Amino acid sequence: MPGSQTPGKLNAGADMNLSMTVKKSFDAFTLDADFSVSGDRIGIFGASGSGKSTLVSMLAGLLEPDIGEIVLDGECLFSRSKRFNLRTERRRIAMVFQQHGLFPHLSVKSNLLYGFNRCPAEHRTIDFGALVSVLKLDGLLDRGITNLSGGEKQRVALGRAIMANPRLLLMDEPLSALDDTLRYQIIPYLKSVSERFGIPYLFISHSLVEMRLMTDNAVLIEKGRIVEQTSSEQLARLRMGQSPVGYINLLELSDMTERDGTNFYCRLKIVKPSAASSSFPRRTSSSSRGTRKLSAPVICVNAGSLQCSKVVGNWELNWSTEGGGW
Repeated sequence: MPGSQTPGKLNAGADMNLSMTVKKSFDAFTLDADFSVSGDRIGIFGASGSGKSTLVSMLAGLLEPDIGEIVLDGECLFSRSKRFNLRTERRRIAMVFQQHGLFPHLSVKSNLLYGFNRCPAEHRTIDFGALVSVLKLDGLLDRGITNLSGGEKQRVALGRAIMANPRLLLMDEPLSALDDTLRYQIIPYLKSVSERFGIPYLFISHSLVEMRLMTDNAVLIEKGRIVEQTSSEQLARLRMGQSPVGYINLLELSDMTERDGTNFYCRLKIVKPSAASSSFPRRTSSSSRGTRKLSAPVICVNAGSLQCSKVVGNWELNWSTEGGGW
């Protein structure tokens, strides 16, 4: 099997170190960015049209800056002053787009191996079988792309990017084309492949919820300018007043409650904290457990896959707060 010589993690725990000082002008828009980041789960956050995709396209080598310099992990990818521009295929940066971009004439397996077959032998370290297992694609390998659901197509697109054995993964609004149900089913896969194979990523989105679930720190871009770098949690707290639903709580649940044949486990997001404030205890200094009725829109993540989104109704949940409550 391709890459079977390395079934374990690739560069486990490796952080990305990125520095970008770039400028790119269009007819009615100019991106002028200067920032440095370090980590393995970094977000680029901003509204549509703020310059997020332009920024990552320059990083990937799909778009050439007018001026500036890009350095990744100590290696210069672009420098106008040095007249240097490393070719896209040599940057070892893979992208997952909003649209899956799979080849309709190839099977799932052939799509997955497309980038792998073009990767230099010395970089072929991703184990194909392990990747298929993590993304739960075992029963889909011989299928055509037209016979896949939207969520399956996005998982294959993610797998194809990982099989290219990149040193950095760029995810440019990968969930925007999916409905709520599929969106939250894909998130655990996006996170698990990065953790399993030790590949750092930049996650680009205009969603605060996605930022908090996918990233640790975020770079905020507005109108083509970098305006702030902060933790994803702090970004959410600073912006909660601008949202019609306010701040979204994330609760860690250690117990499992079955409702109509469905198990809800791990994370609960309360979309309206004011409605939920009487349903859950305030922050405590010790661990606590109990059962409460919740009457508010919620999103529940179940140990690797989300079972529902924005459910309104009375739900009986077993909750647990460890080491300080919430």
